[in-house]
Amino acid sequence: MTLRHILLTGALLLSACGSPDQGKAQDATFGQAEERVVPRDAGVVKASFAPVVQATAPAVVNIAAQGVQTVRDPFWGQFYSQPTGSVGSGVIVRADGIVVTNTHVIEGMSDIRVSLADRREFPARVLLADARSDIAVLQLEGVSDQLPVLRIDAGEDQQVGDLVLAIGNPFGVGQTVTNGIISALNRTETGISDSGSFIQTDAAINPGNSGGALVDMDGDLIGINTAIFSRSGSSSGVGFAVPATMVQQVVSAALGGESAVVRPWLGVSGEAVTSERARELGLDRPRGLVVTRVWDGGPGDDAGIREGDVIVSIDGAAVDDQGGLNFRVGANAPGDTVRVGLLRGGREQTVTARVERLPGDAGLEAAAVIQSGALTGAQVLALNPAVADRLGVDPTTRGVIVGAVARGSYARQRVGLQTGDVVVEINGRAVTAASQLNDVQRGAEITILRRGERVSGTIR
Repeated sequence: MTLRHILLTGALLLSACGSPDQGKAQDATFGQAEERVVPRDAGVVKASFAPVVQATAPAVVNIAAQGVQTVRDPFWGQFYSQPTGSVGSGVIVRADGIVVTNTHVIEGMSDIRVSLADRREFPARVLLADARSDIAVLQLEGVSDQLPVLRIDAGEDQQVGDLVLAIGNPFGVGQTVTNGIISALNRTETGISDSGSFIQTDAAINPGNSGGALVDMDGDLIGINTAIFSRSGSSSGVGFAVPATMVQQVVSAALGGESAVVRPWLGVSGEAVTSERARELGLDRPRGLVVTRVWDGGPGDDAGIREGDVIVSIDGAAVDDQGGLNFRVGANAPGDTVRVGLLRGGREQTVTARVERLPGDAGLEAAAVIQSGALTGAQVLALNPAVADRLGVDPTTRGVIVGAVARGSYARQRVGLQTGDVVVEINGRAVTAASQLNDVQRGAEITILRRGERVSGTIR
């Protein structure tokens, strides 16, 4: 099964649904059609989605973005520019024109136009685009009155089985509403993000729904529709939405004037508890995250977390893998305290940790090209937690990461270094600086991390 981001790549689809007046036919048997009335109680509301749609749909918008991309001619090898564009959805979350959408809808685009349900159109500028969460915040320009809004419900009180509506603009056919249920919560192992915990729904989501609203029966925004699992590129009943907790965090950062979302860290990493590991630990079932690395002097270290501990919760919310831990910790602000539930020696206990910004400079300017020795031609950069996080590497990883390897170089042809490799040891000694890779000779033992696997060998 292939994960695909929801982008408007499909053609306009029409189906033979009959006359629009077909369902309004009247005869002597049935008499006059019943008049629609406003629901009087919660029980009646649940019998029709119309009241929820009427309250929420005006705040869901269509986004059309245009830009220019540079492409390489596959035959002549020359580079040239060509126009590109994308179409998606968005949600108005503040009456003065603050709109939330997916980053992949507007990424690389210079001209963004937003159309409201009442056909008004506004240009928009990007306040903040967060690639990690795939959430972007836009400001509509030229807004002179109060726009309809959806309230962000970041309470996380949803349950599996709750009814939801997905509102967006799939295939460019105009605004549509589909209904379904929440089929899972806290989905982390999706391949979408290493710091995301998604709401899964079976409400039909298709290309063009990206950035649209997932709303509950109170008419609140509980998620932004982001991706689908699909073989065909169209809905197969498994869609994912970024939860409102993360949406609120990105919106708050944008409105606070931040240029990026600052996520704190706990300074620990680990592995999900498997069935075999659960038996070894004496657990009744697989749960939690076995801590394999603790950053010296980090928040987890200061709180007394040790390697071998099993983290089972953050602030009472269950944690079962690294993605879940990253999400729960990242939903806080630097300086906040979190309660970490863990198992140690078969006993459950709680420690308090003050989460902080990732240490180090996230800039990539210090990257250097090795000029001598067996690793000549490799562009490398020493890792610190901030750099590692920016490059999508576990922030507790120590070593020197390979950014690029020159074609035809010894490092590429003979050593086999690849982009993304992390050199962790040379001749059994830990590598922490790029200068340690200068003048490495043939016959040296090298250990690297490649896609999470530790690989060792002799340079020949």
